[in-house]
Amino acid sequence: MAASQRTIDFLLDQLGAVPGVWARKMFGEYALYCGEKVVALVCDDQLFVKLTAPGKALVGDRYAEGFPYPGARAALLVDAGELEDHERLAELIRVTAAALPAPKTKTKVKANTQATKAKPTKSKAAKAKPKSKKKAAARAQK
Repeated sequence: MAASQRTIDFLLDQLGAVPGVWARKMFGEYALYCGEKVVALVCDDQLFVKLTAPGKALVGDRYAEGFPYPGARAALLVDAGELEDHERLAELIRVTAAALPAPKTKTKVKANTQATKAKPTKSKAAKAKPKSKKKAAARAQK
């Protein structure tokens, strides 16, 4: 079951006090960003916040781990009741974003200039096959 747009709208509303929070749909689920950092995933209408030491400390005893999808790293699974407390949720997203490293910059691969240069093409006249002498002579007589 994919995350619903309604859940994303609710989370974005709850996190309105945190500047730069936005969501992007990915493979039927959503990634929650704070600026350019992915801070959480929303899968099956559940919020999975990336594990950080400050995030664990903030959550304290209510800390629970979950996996957003098979093969994923463990994340803080935010209980549905915790989603209602917008101040606490906003603080969790803030401290998580602050603890995460900046995203790696993607370097653009330079295209091979030889491969990208346009190859010279022959004109249509040069491509046309020469007509046989017999056909040319026959047309000239008509």
